[in-house]
Amino acid sequence: AMQPVESGGGSVQSGGSLRLSCQVSPYNPTKYTVGWFRQAPGKEREGVAVITSADLTAYADSVKGRFAISQDKAKSTVFLQMNSLRPNDTAVYYCAAGPLVLPSLALLLSTSFNQWGQGTQVTVSS
Repeated sequence: AMQPVESGGGSVQSGGSLRLSCQVSPYNPTKYTVGWFRQAPGKEREGVAVITSADLTAYADSVKGRFAISQDKAKSTVFLQMNSLRPNDTAVYYCAAGPLVLPSLALLLSTSFNQWGQGTQVTVSS
C-alpha cells in the first residue's frame, strides 16, 4: 500500500471554500477507515472527519455543517469539501488510512491509523 497523497490546499478568505483530495490505498481495500486530521501551529493534531469503507462518517463538532467527507472508491480518492472557512481552520491537513474502526472512535484516536500523508497547508485569512 502506498502512502496517502493529499492535494487541494491553499489560501482562501474567510467564508470561502476549498476541496481537499487524498489519493489513498488502504492495506485492506474492503475494510478501512480514512480520516482527515489537522494541526495548527502550537496546537495538537485533531481529527476533522472520517469515512469508512461502509461510507459511515464522523465529524468534529467544530466543522459539522461546514465540511463534508466523501469518497470515490473507483478512483481510490477521499475528498474533504470545506465550506464557510474560518481563520481558525488554518492548519496543515493530513490524510490518514487504517483498519476499519468505529468512526467516532477513529476521530479521537489518531493511533487508529497506520498510513499518513505528508500534509497540505490550508490558510484562511480574515
